[in-house]
Amino acid sequence: MTTGTSGLTWAQLRDLKCAELEGAADGWGRASNRADAGRDRIEKQLLNGLRDTQQGAAADAAVRRLRQLSLNLQYVYTECGLVRTTLNSLAHEMKAQQRALREALDDAQALRFTVHADGSVTYPEAGEGLIGGKPLPGGTASANGAPGLLPPSGFVAPNPHAARAQDIADRVAKAVRTAGEIDWRFARILRKLKAEEGLKVPDRTWTDAAGDAAVVRDVAGGYLKSGIPYDASPAARAEWWAGLTDEQREEYLAVYPDQIGNLDGIPALIRDTANRDNLQLLIGKLEGRDDERSETQLAGLREIDRQLQAGRQPPMYLLGIGDEGNGRAIVSYGNPDTARNVAAYVPGLNTSLDADFAKNDLKRARDTAIGAREMDPNSSTASIVWLGYDAPQAPSDAPLGNFDVMGESNARAGAGAYNRFMAGISATNQHGDPHVTAIGHSYGSLTVGLAAQQQGGIPGADDVVLVGSPGTGARSAEELGVGKQHVFVGAADNDPVTKLPNSREASGLGTGVAGGASAGFVLGMSAGPLGAVVGGAAGGVVGGAAGYAAQDAQSEESDVWFGTDPAHRDFGANRFAVSDGPRLLERGHSATEAHSNYFDPAKDQMSADNIARIVAGKSGEIEREQPR
Repeated sequence: MTTGTSGLTWAQLRDLKCAELEGAADGWGRASNRADAGRDRIEKQLLNGLRDTQQGAAADAAVRRLRQLSLNLQYVYTECGLVRTTLNSLAHEMKAQQRALREALDDAQALRFTVHADGSVTYPEAGEGLIGGKPLPGGTASANGAPGLLPPSGFVAPNPHAARAQDIADRVAKAVRTAGEIDWRFARILRKLKAEEGLKVPDRTWTDAAGDAAVVRDVAGGYLKSGIPYDASPAARAEWWAGLTDEQREEYLAVYPDQIGNLDGIPALIRDTANRDNLQLLIGKLEGRDDERSETQLAGLREIDRQLQAGRQPPMYLLGIGDEGNGRAIVSYGNPDTARNVAAYVPGLNTSLDADFAKNDLKRARDTAIGAREMDPNSSTASIVWLGYDAPQAPSDAPLGNFDVMGESNARAGAGAYNRFMAGISATNQHGDPHVTAIGHSYGSLTVGLAAQQQGGIPGADDVVLVGSPGTGARSAEELGVGKQHVFVGAADNDPVTKLPNSREASGLGTGVAGGASAGFVLGMSAGPLGAVVGGAAGGVVGGAAGYAAQDAQSEESDVWFGTDPAHRDFGANRFAVSDGPRLLERGHSATEAHSNYFDPAKDQMSADNIARIVAGKSGEIEREQPR
């Protein structure tokens, strides 16, 4: 019996040696591992040695060539890994059809049926006829026959073997047909897994590699992906990873770097390795697209890649990367699995995976890592920037007072993701009791605040730092799960975000502006069109002020947009000293510059030092400031 697609017979399926496919897969795996080892030696030994000992044009040229070789080896590692998993997936699926075939053949043998080369099944006489009582004759069932071989009338009883023979014939045919489809499908995939000729891997090749990876991931779903414990706790995921064989880990890293690299509970070194590979696949995926979102994210990915390749200190670990939503990126300066002090900073409004994030938000985490090391040279520190959620995006032409994007939904979704990440840090950190600091800036402070208010609080957190905060959704520092003595707040006097009106004041302001402008416009019409315009503007100002004042009189002094002002005495946190920052409309400065300086030692040394002291576990040494 053969199929129309592959010519496979049931005898060939029965005799197929899947171990040979797995042996070939092992060979491709060894090639992949050798490429990975070569890349690792270039990155960790040769490039570092050149940077430390050589300077000049020749050294720069050598660095460029080594980087290109490293990229080539990374491509070899990826593609060979994909071939290995494709062959293992083929063997895995063929084994399932072999089992189904063998079960059918065993049933035929037990019943003393004969399975012919074409897949038909002959069965012997059996039963007892209604007339004469003689055994009913045997026959042959074919997969093309009518299932069950029902009798044409009630005068002839069916041979009890007929239905069983038909079932066996159908099962044999189904196993062979499915195996033929598998063979055809995998043959197409394997033919596609080939590189361009030549020693250099051009950038466009990564676009092809991204497509290759997507195809292999699809066929390896049952073989590999179904085994990933998505619903498990980070601690259980850490145990799952530790229990895998080396070969299983290699396959997951080769085929699912996006899944393993972003799975909380996987060790930092593994996540970094997976995400560096996935970074190249994402760049290849987005290259050539001309939509604004893809171009924006591509710029951010390339800048992160540039920094990773530069080998800066403290060492960078890429703990998460993705293009979903506004983009995802989690970068640590220092290894969070081995560090005594770990800080995870959540950025806020308008943050997305773009060049600005890759330059400025990464710098904030790096400045904090450097500062903490200066505060305590004897303790290791990992400082993380966590863009693991969709921060709200304000329109580029929106005024500061546009509150349409300032709801809590993004922060609530981010709070759960942040806590899962922090639980992963707790599961993989090798210190018995690391010092962990949760940091939220701007809208990110709401995300951290809501995370702290979830059941159990932020996993592992000892201290909470809030800077440039419009509120946390909490009425007091005691609600943040670490004790008010461990909640620290930085609020520049000229930072408008820390002084946003509460929702009632904002409503009164808006209502007053609308009502006052309308009344002023009508009254001004008596003086002509110009009078109407002037009257409307003046009425809007007066009405807005009146509406704001009316609602302000009914509000607590400490109320801000998201609860109680963290810098106010009613909140009960420790306020640390920061620079006042430029005034809102001060010439030569951006409108919100005071909101952005907290981490930058060049612009606000006092604030950056205080944050570094808290991260280093030396909060008792901070310079304090009186609450509002």
